[in-house]
Amino acid sequence: MSKLYIVGSPIGNLGDFSERAKETLKQVDFICAEDTRVTAVLLNKFEIKKPMISYHEHNARERGQEILPRLLDGESCAVVTDAGMPCISDPGEELVKLCAEHKIEIAAVPGPTAAMTALAISGLPTKRFCFEGFLSVTKRIRREHLEQLKPLPQTLIFYEAPHKLKNTLNDLLEILGDRRISLCRELTKVHEEVIRGKISEMIALYEEKEPRGEYVLVVEGASEKQREEITLEQAADMARELISEGKKSSEACKEIAAKTPFSKSEIYKAIQ
Repeated sequence: MSKLYIVGSPIGNLGDFSERAKETLKQVDFICAEDTRVTAVLLNKFEIKKPMISYHEHNARERGQEILPRLLDGESCAVVTDAGMPCISDPGEELVKLCAEHKIEIAAVPGPTAAMTALAISGLPTKRFCFEGFLSVTKRIRREHLEQLKPLPQTLIFYEAPHKLKNTLNDLLEILGDRRISLCRELTKVHEEVIRGKISEMIALYEEKEPRGEYVLVVEGASEKQREEITLEQAADMARELISEGKKSSEACKEIAAKTPFSKSEIYKAIQ
């Protein structure tokens, strides 16, 4: 029976690979892997032998058109990434959408996710959070993105590569202010490290040493005072961003009104 499985893989420690994930990979007809070389190491470790095809951000659209007919013909497929849960800042989203449109059954086999792992051990509020993935490498776009996030009261979560960490920390300090932050490095791996403090303290720390490993940044949300400082035009820009992502104007204005001192009608008038 045709079925698409979204299978989480370890983010570092192979002991986190679930029995259900192993059994699923053994049972499917083929596996879509972000990097077949990386996945081959995982499969060999657990003596899983299945045909693989590459499926990553640069070929997702093309590969989707190859995978869909096979699923419609009754085959089953598992999607895995190099580490963590597919579709979360990793390939898989397009294929899930395609399968949903063609009414192909989709099942999740949950596994570790770096963002949630980091949030849980950050020491910052976990009840409400906003996951933003990787910030743009383009300075202007990155700063515009942070300006939009500035008034949000939710805890903010970002992924960051070591060679971009210093620039990102400087932009966080300049735009968001000197908030509390938790830097989670190499989660579940041998050199796992969690550093907590203010953004300015992290900048000073990495003036003395070079960042190493993959990072998850967990940043404190805006205080009530910071939220009150937002302008109507900034609120309107936030609504416009949601609209550009496909939301209806009324829905976008309602969502931003809940996060700012302005009413839905005020924001709606401002975006006209």
